[in-house]
Amino acid sequence: MTASPVIRAKGLNLTFQTNDGPVHALKDVDLDVSKGEFVSFIGPSGCGKTTFLRCVAGLETPTGGELSVDGMSPEEARKARAYGYVFQAAGLYPWRTIGGNIRLPLEIMGYSREEKAERVKNTLELVDLAGFEKKFPWQLSGGMQQRASIARALSFDAPILLMDEPFGALDEIVRDRLNEELLALWARTEKTMLFVTHSIPEAVYLSTKIVVMSPRPGRISDVIESPLPRERPLDIRDSREFIEVAHRVREGLRAGMEAA
Repeated sequence: MTASPVIRAKGLNLTFQTNDGPVHALKDVDLDVSKGEFVSFIGPSGCGKTTFLRCVAGLETPTGGELSVDGMSPEEARKARAYGYVFQAAGLYPWRTIGGNIRLPLEIMGYSREEKAERVKNTLELVDLAGFEKKFPWQLSGGMQQRASIARALSFDAPILLMDEPFGALDEIVRDRLNEELLALWARTEKTMLFVTHSIPEAVYLSTKIVVMSPRPGRISDVIESPLPRERPLDIRDSREFIEVAHRVREGLRAGMEAA
């Protein structure tokens, strides 16, 4: 018996009403995401990548079609704390220590003092920030701040992690390192990952499945199942398999632009 998808979209549509008329952000999106998959979304700006993530998170309401998250509506999944969300900017409160930032969702959810301390300790170790609990965000590099943001999203151990282009503002060297660390983190936690990016190499390196989206109205133009092994050193990017997948992503993006 095949397990039900953790995330299922069927004929999903979202139209925003503006003063200049309707904006069709998503159109007829069909997608299944299985438990433990790492799914990247790539496409031109304004194609609906972030909008789809926000629909999954219950932050936007689709105007048509169906969407379920862990067998629930997005609103029910949000109340059940089924996901953590990592935004483009780290979004750490400057007056709180790193530990204080990670504790914030745990405080809101009413965890005991002892459990908050244990979860902060564990998530800091998970993202390689042990020893930085009492530092303030301004005392950390951009890459370390993003790791703290990921730790905050992981602190309550949700089964799904939504990541909206979290490394886009970082330089290539730091980004490569964080890509490696994220894959290692995914392997340890076995969470279901949804990841938005504008980088073809990043999408190919990280993903078990790559969703290529076309310009507005946002549609899926291709879904690519990665043939790469789950363990991926950075130099796998020089392999024939990697280059072939990257070529297919690039062709999908080009075809989507031409069809728009």
